[in-house]
Amino acid sequence: MDKKKELNRRDFLRTGLAGLAAVGAVPAAVKAAASGPAGSGQAAAAPGKPIVRTLGRTGLKVPAVSMGVMNADNPAVVEAALEAGIVMLDTAHNYQRGRNEQMIGQVVKGRPRDSYMICTKVPGPQVDRSMQSLSGEPLQRAFLDLFDVSLGRLGLDHVEVLYLHNTTAPEHVQNPDIIEALQKARKAGKARFIGVTTHRNEPDVIRAAVAAKAYDVILTSYNFRQDHRAEVSKAMAEAAAAGLGLVAMKTQAGAYWDKEKQQPINMRAALKWALNDPSVTTAIPGFTTFDQLEEDWSVVSDISLSPDDLKDLRLGEQAAGLYCQQCGQCVAGCPKGLPIPDLMRSYMYAYGYRNLGLARELVGSLDVPADPCGSCASCSAVCAKGFDVAGRVKDISRLRSVPADFFV
Repeated sequence: MDKKKELNRRDFLRTGLAGLAAVGAVPAAVKAAASGPAGSGQAAAAPGKPIVRTLGRTGLKVPAVSMGVMNADNPAVVEAALEAGIVMLDTAHNYQRGRNEQMIGQVVKGRPRDSYMICTKVPGPQVDRSMQSLSGEPLQRAFLDLFDVSLGRLGLDHVEVLYLHNTTAPEHVQNPDIIEALQKARKAGKARFIGVTTHRNEPDVIRAAVAAKAYDVILTSYNFRQDHRAEVSKAMAEAAAAGLGLVAMKTQAGAYWDKEKQQPINMRAALKWALNDPSVTTAIPGFTTFDQLEEDWSVVSDISLSPDDLKDLRLGEQAAGLYCQQCGQCVAGCPKGLPIPDLMRSYMYAYGYRNLGLARELVGSLDVPADPCGSCASCSAVCAKGFDVAGRVKDISRLRSVPADFFV
């Protein structure tokens, strides 16, 4: 660790955690705080103590705030998160081309295995083109081979949760070959529990996962900007009633209201809004700095929303922002059939999360021409949030011409 990172880490631990130390925000205290009624999933926090909840039938007890490590590339921030009291780290096979899992593996190396929980995600045929022509045993083997690579990067013999990554339709989560592969990983002891992730068509995917009767956990987009947030909440409640654990992602809805990053979303309010849903066990906000860690972790003992918080969230307003809710309304109006929701997600990664590498990776995986809107005199794709679809598509598509290794 270089001196600059060590200084930043020390500054964070001295100033940012000074107040949190008083509320017992360390792993031992986290475990002791889990005192809710058996099976309730909701541990009542004593004044100043971290809110701890049970992840459905898994029985795993985790603080209401976990860490999405997707954008993080500073191991000192992850170390500080664990020392602050965060227990669950969420990553994926493809994040930073595998470097994310490798970094986490280095951070947790030598730590007691019961002091942290690791969740990772492996893409299925709905994402990985190399799998799309496979079925049966070859498909299962391809999926499990990727998972073994992830375990090797992490330096672990098992993870707490293995997710099927990026499901957008019921048939994805009900693919019998993928379900069998996930169950093989669980039976082999390589994954304690299995689940699915979704950030599009969430209600349908959640209900399909419940109907499959195979999964333990669902990781879903859920935030105050979704027009269909009430339906997502209803589907989550059905999943929770069936015993599944619910983890919320994309809770901060793009981080900024504007591309120029002059109007930040109230991160604390956005996170608390999601955590107020009784079905949500924990959220995985993605932070990359000590300040962001302090900001997100500061809500772990109090998720009450003030009138100012609610005002900052602009509920009921038709504010554009950077977050695409992946509703797909725009697709029917595009004569070229462009994957607009994916391009909009890339746009959010670039301008909201400031992760050009991830944005480039997603754009590069899509079958779109270099100038996707070049032959259209005007755009007939209409966005439910009023986004300038053509403008954003043209803007983000420029990343295709940038060599992928530029971001390594």
